[in-house]
Amino acid sequence: MENNQTQAVEKTSKATAISYGLGEVGTQLSWYMINTYLMIFYTDVVGLAAGAISIIMLIARIWQCLAGPAWGIIQDRVDTKWGKFRPYLLFLPVFLGIFNVLTFTVLPVTGVAKVILCLVCYILAGTFYTGISNAYAALVNVIARDSQVRMNYSSARSVASSVIGIVLSAVAMPMILFFSKSDTANASGYFWTTVICTLVMIPSIIICGLKCKEVVQVEKPQGAAQKTSIAQSFKLLAQNKMLLIVVLLTFFGAMGQMLRMSMLAYYIIYVVGSFTMVAPVMTTMTVMQLLGSMALPWGTKIFGKKMYMLYNNIAQVVCMLLIFILPASNTVIFLILSAVIGFTNAAASITFGMMSDSIEYGDWKYGVRNVGLSVSTLMLSVNVSTAITGSIGVLLLATTGYVAGATQTPEAVSGINMLVNLAPAILAALSAIIVLFYKIDGKMLDQIAKDLDARKEAAE
Repeated sequence: MENNQTQAVEKTSKATAISYGLGEVGTQLSWYMINTYLMIFYTDVVGLAAGAISIIMLIARIWQCLAGPAWGIIQDRVDTKWGKFRPYLLFLPVFLGIFNVLTFTVLPVTGVAKVILCLVCYILAGTFYTGISNAYAALVNVIARDSQVRMNYSSARSVASSVIGIVLSAVAMPMILFFSKSDTANASGYFWTTVICTLVMIPSIIICGLKCKEVVQVEKPQGAAQKTSIAQSFKLLAQNKMLLIVVLLTFFGAMGQMLRMSMLAYYIIYVVGSFTMVAPVMTTMTVMQLLGSMALPWGTKIFGKKMYMLYNNIAQVVCMLLIFILPASNTVIFLILSAVIGFTNAAASITFGMMSDSIEYGDWKYGVRNVGLSVSTLMLSVNVSTAITGSIGVLLLATTGYVAGATQTPEAVSGINMLVNLAPAILAALSAIIVLFYKIDGKMLDQIAKDLDARKEAAE
């Protein structure tokens, strides 16, 4: 009974929430430049052909997809005096920082050697990022037991993401142009902006690792095997239908967001027609995403994770379709709709709460609790979606007739509009349909908590 009482009074720690959010600040500082500017850096600064970029994106993302489960298996099976997940936040950030900077460095080589070096730097940056992000996402499952407390920490992560997103959206392009000493971004601008982001990123992730303690320990069912093979782990994981639903809805949702964000700069520069509009649009979206993140604890508590996710997806689809249909010259309407999209982007963080609940569900129903592998499966869906959008996005851009640095043809403008607005709207709609099949609610979570506590008492 003592465990049930502890479960009932578990509270959200402000210090833990801030520290956990700081980890998101670090990971965003690491990956923002790659997500937002790497493609345009490759086309407009490095001078890589569309085919070469597609190959780089595809190979690097496939590697990242393989690295995710590998990191997850390692993190599940290796325990240290710092815990299962914290060591990766303490010791990997420096290596990630080195390869982040090299990814935005124009190396003095040409031809095939240039493509190979770009690929190697991107792969290594992605490898270390995957190890850190997988451990960081898994950490929320061991710093709290209560579902709503975990959701609150995930919301703190989303708030931190929005805050640093606001800062980066407001200052990244101005910084790039400042260091470029020009009205057009160049190699120097991208390089020094990445260096500054890296110098802030490293201590942010390390502090998160130092302050977020792993306090949750869950007993295995009586008679459960102490160790399972890797193949058995995947087989048992596949039984958890709720987790697979979360992975699938995350896949389509992430694909839509990644495609839109990787191409949004092209839309603003070449369709709206202004370099200077990049910062206001990005800032508007991230400010509203901050508000959306702050609303997550309220929204998920009132409507439940499933329904609040669904409402946000529907709003996002409507706004993207309106942007696709309406003239790009109407910047006021574009900013308003972008603001709503920014607010709904915060709903992506609900998947981390749903993932945690799905892990509890798998432990309850099947006696399987591979946290690292479960989280890596979710991250795998993000990496696969990013691999697809990264590799085909630039090829689709090329098919529109896009010419770097030139005035675009009407066909190219129309094609960019489809890539940025129509395609992501379709993907968001698919994600909304999939979320309808998610069955975990508050009543089920209460029963899960009671049964798992009873199992622990029996073991003791």
